[in-house]
Amino acid sequence: MDEIDMAGGGRDELLAAAVRLREEGRHEQARQRLLALAARYPEDREVAYQTAWAHDVLGREAEAVPFYERGLDGPGLTAEDRRGAFLGLGSTYRVLGRYEDAVSTLRRAVAEFPDDGALRTFLAMALFHTEDHHEAMRLLLTLVAATSEDPQVRRYRRAIEQYAQDLWATV
Repeated sequence: MDEIDMAGGGRDELLAAAVRLREEGRHEQARQRLLALAARYPEDREVAYQTAWAHDVLGREAEAVPFYERGLDGPGLTAEDRRGAFLGLGSTYRVLGRYEDAVSTLRRAVAEFPDDGALRTFLAMALFHTEDHHEAMRLLLTLVAATSEDPQVRRYRRAIEQYAQDLWATV
């Protein structure tokens, strides 16, 4: 990004423009702008999160990690963005084969957002990779029982929930 572009507005305007570029599918341009913003505002959690996302969408997971970590390191994100940062970081760790880090991150996320089914699903995927199959299955069965609209699943909801609890007891 050239200096004219960076000089053309304040932090909020520049961030909004970069996010718009990402949303328009202009991912590399968005990434370049966000890198410049992250250099200018190194403690800004929202800029860090958006920069991580821009790297992730381009398949540059390893480069996304420090930005996700910075985004989650303290206050500054909305609840929605914090959920997204947890999911992005946990998923990225899993993709990179850092399964224990994925589990740790996603456990923190689920503790903070216990009703978020996506976070619980990604935690189950990470747990599978650490060979904690019982907990992974328990999480998924509990989620299916609680959220499925399938009439047959709803019909057997109590049995599914009981089986999920029995799995927990055998761990």
